[in-house]
Amino acid sequence: MVNEIRKGDTLDVLRGIDDNVFDGGVTSPPYNKKNNRKGVLVKDINYTDITDSLPEEEYQESQIDILNELYRTIKPGGSFFYNHKIRWDKGVMFHPYEWLSKTDWVIKQEIVWDRSLAANIRGWRFWQTEERIYWLYKPKKKGDNGAELLSKHALLTSVWKLRPEMNKKTVNNHPAPFPIEIPTRCIYSIFDNNEGKLIIDPYMGSGTLAVVCKLLKQNYFGIEISDTYINQSLDRLENITDKERSDFQNEIDLHIVKKTYKDRKREKIEKNNTEEIIKISAENDLLTEKISV
Repeated sequence: MVNEIRKGDTLDVLRGIDDNVFDGGVTSPPYNKKNNRKGVLVKDINYTDITDSLPEEEYQESQIDILNELYRTIKPGGSFFYNHKIRWDKGVMFHPYEWLSKTDWVIKQEIVWDRSLAANIRGWRFWQTEERIYWLYKPKKKGDNGAELLSKHALLTSVWKLRPEMNKKTVNNHPAPFPIEIPTRCIYSIFDNNEGKLIIDPYMGSGTLAVVCKLLKQNYFGIEISDTYINQSLDRLENITDKERSDFQNEIDLHIVKKTYKDRKREKIEKNNTEEIIKISAENDLLTEKISV
């Protein structure tokens, strides 16, 4: 299971895995875009070996089942990051919260991914340049909200301005890869420099999460139904490009803070103490002068 991409249907594979196995996970499932929702700037999104077209109710029910299986297989205290988007079909809006709120997960945060690129530039609505990333959490006990992020991670805010992966050759021409920065930010923010964790991506696709885990010295487990994507991902892992390494390192370099809240608080206390000492010293000097007179 460690550093494996297992072929199969996501739900079927998950149902065969024991409870509390994974330390965390990141994924972006197919969006149920009906195979024909291209825009002026983006071609049809057609996957190998699957049809991304289900009745919406069936799609949402399948996502609930998969998310609950992920909840079961991820350890208490674990986090899962779920990338999706708001969609419209015949004027009806579908928001990911509709099915996320029906799962076992605690929705810890909604992150806005600002892609700075619209798939469709028609004027039916303001151009949609954003997607959502949901930070889901499995409490250790009732009322548990997890540990605080280190300041160097938290300062990156809840709006992530990241361009989508534009080099299709890097991701083996997968139709909908997320950029390497997303799983890097998710995993590094949660685990920092704690290595050897087992991270799941139940829709491994182009293998970006596996690449990130290798660079972060973490372990991965992926599920993928397409032999083509599995083979391409394994080849990609053995041939990580200089650009991938550079994009990865540029993201890591953003996670830095010169002074934490504790540092600033301590400096303020020390400053106040110094000022108080100076004030007391000045008062004593004045009193000494009066006595001398």
